[in-house]
Parts: sequence; structure tokens; C-alpha cells
Amino acid sequence: MKGETGPMSRTAFAKVKALAVSGPMTVRGFWRLLIGQLASSVGDLCYAVALPWLVLSSGGGPGLLGVVLACFGVSRALAIPAGGILADRFGPRTVMLVTDAVRFGLIMVLGTLASSMPPTFAVLAPISAALGICGGVFVPASFALLPTVLPEKDLAAGNSMSSVATQLGTLLGPALGGILIAGLGQVPALFAVASAYLVSAAALLAFRPPNADPAGEAAVASGAVTFRAVLLRGRFLQVVLVAALIGNAVYAGAVEVALPTLAHRDFGAAGYGILLTGLGAGMIIGALLARWTVPRLRVGYVVMLLGLTMGASVAAVPFAGGLAGALVCIIVFAVANGWSGIVVMTMVQLWAPRHLLARVMSVMLLAMSGTFPLSVAVAGWGVERFGVATFFLLAGCSMAAGILWAITQPAFRNFRPGDQFAGSAGAVAGGTRLDEERR
Repeated sequence: MKGETGPMSRTAFAKVKALAVSGPMTVRGFWRLLIGQLASSVGDLCYAVALPWLVLSSGGGPGLLGVVLACFGVSRALAIPAGGILADRFGPRTVMLVTDAVRFGLIMVLGTLASSMPPTFAVLAPISAALGICGGVFVPASFALLPTVLPEKDLAAGNSMSSVATQLGTLLGPALGGILIAGLGQVPALFAVASAYLVSAAALLAFRPPNADPAGEAAVASGAVTFRAVLLRGRFLQVVLVAALIGNAVYAGAVEVALPTLAHRDFGAAGYGILLTGLGAGMIIGALLARWTVPRLRVGYVVMLLGLTMGASVAAVPFAGGLAGALVCIIVFAVANGWSGIVVMTMVQLWAPRHLLARVMSVMLLAMSGTFPLSVAVAGWGVERFGVATFFLLAGCSMAAGILWAITQPAFRNFRPGDQFAGSAGAVAGGTRLDEERR
């Protein structure tokens, strides 16, 4: 047995080693970006635990907590477009570095104030709003960074690895936040949360990106393509935005309202925790799968198949025969969601003019996250009016309808790697006139 497993183990190790030194990892210091992404994600989720605990444990009550969270959410949404403009103007790495440093300082101030006085609206609201602005500015810059440092052939793999780092932070952050609060107390926990942003800033500072793309600099200098032209003439982007709006209009409601309602009725708190774990694990698996392409199948059809899988699995959740069946459906949905999200994001990153990339990504992010308040409100009404099983069925059909509509559009259906936006003044260097020739 030893003679058989030894060579197999060495072969597996060689494959892992080859993977670790290929693709995005050939870019010097890329691993620092992954560490920074993980640290920033951990900081976000630790803070999401620490802030409510600080407010509720200090007699603030749910009313104050709701207002403070609203300050964060509204300011974050409003800051996303500004983040795209700033990242295009000053560079995504610079914007991310500054926002991480500011978030470190804000949470240190919050911890210092919390150690000497009860948290009040006058203290929490401006700090929460400022943190929301930093988060909104940071996100489009983070999605615009990888295309500036990775070759196009490695972009999907880089997005995959970055998404895995983010999802790991999403899983580890809440648990770490709870452990810090229980073991150290509220104020030391806030200082520990702040250190996560310091780690992220240090990783970004240590990373030295490759030289800027001369084609992108030429586009900036010539002014050949404007953001207005991209929005008005970019049919591919328009299709992606509409499909994203349709899908995300029901996604948040299904996950944040319908799923806990179903779990509360049928599976209990432990079952709900299992379902959420399956959701996180599935997203990581999907992100890992996204680094590989499907041979002899255009990318639009890959997204269509994944979107139909998402719709079918969501629709089947309440009819799958108990907790085990629901868990399978949730995992399948999460795998397809994580996979398709990275594929679509890579498509947009490759298509967008380099000097407008962050602004394009900010529009994408608004389409993906801006529907959250409407989605959860509609889901609450829909679950009460029609029942949770019917809502899951309608949500799944809506997701499927959005992607089926997208595949009927030539600009999406005929997309190929290398296609780029071409405005009336001419194509971006090296691009294909996708929007004008394939409508």
C-alpha cells in the first residue's frame, strides 16, 4: 500500500505546487493582495458582529441600532459611484489603501470613545456613516484592481482566488468577532477589528503593481471613450445590468427573508445554521470552479446554464423533502451563484474600457446590491401573502426568466473573450466592435 500511495501523494503535491506558482501567482506579490482581501473581509464581518453587540449591551436598544445601521447602509450605497470615479482617477490600489487606513482610524476612535462613555447616536451615526462611505468607495476599486495587475488569460483565475479569500473572510469574520467579544470584551474587540484593516492596508502598501497599461493611458489621453458613451451604447453592459437587477431583486429576499422563515417553521435554529453553512461552502466551491472554462461552449451559454441551475434549485428548496434536501438545493444554488458571478464579473472586466473600469464596476455593484431594500420588503410581503413555498417557486422562476431573456440578446449570447466596448469614436486598442457588429 505504501508503494502505491507514495507516488500518488507526490503527484498530488506536484499538482498543488504547480498551481501555486502558475497563473495569477506568477504576478509578483499577488499573494499579498489575497491576504489583504481576506483581512478586509474579516474586518467587515467582525465589525458587523461587534457594532450590534456594542449598541445592545450598552442600553442603546434596537431602535438606535437600526438607525445606525441605516446610516451605514445608505452612505455605503451612495458612495459606490464616487468610489468608481476616484479609483479611475487615482488608481484602485491607492483608493483601497486610503480607505483601509481611514477605517482603521475610525474604529480605533470608536473603541476609544466606547471605553469612556456609553455609545450615543451623536457618536455612532457619523462614525457609522463614515465607515459606510469607506466601504462604498472600497468595493468598486477592489473589483477594478485585478484587471490592472493580471494578464487577461489569468483574470478569471484571479477573480476566483480573490472571491475565495472574501468568502473565507465571510465565514471566519462572524465567528472571530464573537470569540473576540466573549474573550476580550467589547472595546478590546473593536481594537482587534481595527487591526484587520491595518493588515489589509499593509498588504496593499507592500504590493507593487506592474506598470500601467499603455493602451489604457492612451485612451485616457485621447478621450475617445466616455463613461456616458459606455452606458448609452454598451448593449452588452445594458443586458448584464437588467439581468442582474432581475436576479438580485429576488435573491436577497429569498436568502434573508424566505430562507429563515422556512427554517424557523420546519428546521429550527440549528437547521438554519446548517443551511447558512451550506450557502457559504457552496459559494467557495463555485468560486474555485470558476477558474476553469467549459470547452466548446460560449461563455454566455455557460452563464445561462448556471442561471437556470440557480433558478431550479431555489424553486425546489421547500419541496426537497426536509432539511437534507433543502441543504442540497442551497449548496447547488450557491455553487452556481458563486461560479456565474465570477464569470459575469470577468466578462465585464474584459469588456470595459480600462480607464473607465472602476466606474463600470460601480454600476454593476449598484445593480447587484442596490435592490436589497426592495427585495427584502417585497419578500416579506410575498411570504405573508402567498406563503413561503410559493415565494421560493416564484423567486426561482424570476431568476430563470432573467437569464433566459439575457441569452436572447446577441450582445450577451455572442460574447467571446477579447470582446471590448467600441464607441462611435473607435474601439479600445485590441478590442472587437462587439456592440456595433453583434446586435
